[in-house]
Amino acid sequence: MQLQILLGVYAAVLGLIVGSYLNVVIYRLPLGISTVFPRSRCPGCGTAIRAVDNVPVLSFLLLRGRCRQCAARISWRYPAVEAATAALFLACYLRFGISLEAPVAALFAALMLALAMIDYDHMILPDKLTYPGIALGLLLQPLVSWTRLGEGPWGAVAGAALGAALGAGVLLAVWIAWYLWRHEEGMGLGDVKMLALIGAFLGWKGVLVALFFGALSGAAVGLTLMAVRGLDFKAKLPFGVFLALGGLIALFAGEPLVRAYAAYAQLSP
Repeated sequence: MQLQILLGVYAAVLGLIVGSYLNVVIYRLPLGISTVFPRSRCPGCGTAIRAVDNVPVLSFLLLRGRCRQCAARISWRYPAVEAATAALFLACYLRFGISLEAPVAALFAALMLALAMIDYDHMILPDKLTYPGIALGLLLQPLVSWTRLGEGPWGAVAGAALGAALGAGVLLAVWIAWYLWRHEEGMGLGDVKMLALIGAFLGWKGVLVALFFGALSGAAVGLTLMAVRGLDFKAKLPFGVFLALGGLIALFAGEPLVRAYAAYAQLSP
């Protein structure tokens, strides 16, 4: 029991550290700035942030959300992303235990969070995350059991490749159909690549679960905004946010949901 608690704490602390770096990725990557150099600086006065003031979540609380030098406000999103990453890493440990699947799941969760935040801010899903994400999803499949179509590493890779192809194919077909009908892009091709990434990590079942919940949550938010703010059908939403939500649901509950649906389908007349 003590070992499990220590490992849970370790997962959460690691998540805080990774979340701190994700904040850098989310801010800098869309701007084409290196995520390594220079050191993080206050956007108000430009002063480099000292190591003691860069401790995830804790420094924000001790500084009361302000820069030590100029007292400019620090966005609440920084500690929120750090805390969310910590919670996701802990959830990966609790869901998959002491296994190689846990760090693979944590990597996937980190990618989903970064892509969701970037899409929310800029309405883009950078190739610098989606393409490496697809490659990592395929390469890491021998370490997990989510997508296997047969025995051995090739069965795992085949399952991931099928998931990636299905993910890309479904949204690409929607993109083409909408373009032929309306002569305009209904969604960005970044969404196509993101769903391919989800498929590379979670296989074809994960793609279906992620797409279902992504479309469901996107439709719910879209209809709500239409009712509250008077938006029309041409208003664009960051669909990557909803795909990320669907991907996380598929990661943590995809298999039980698929089994439950299969059982229901067999019982239905």
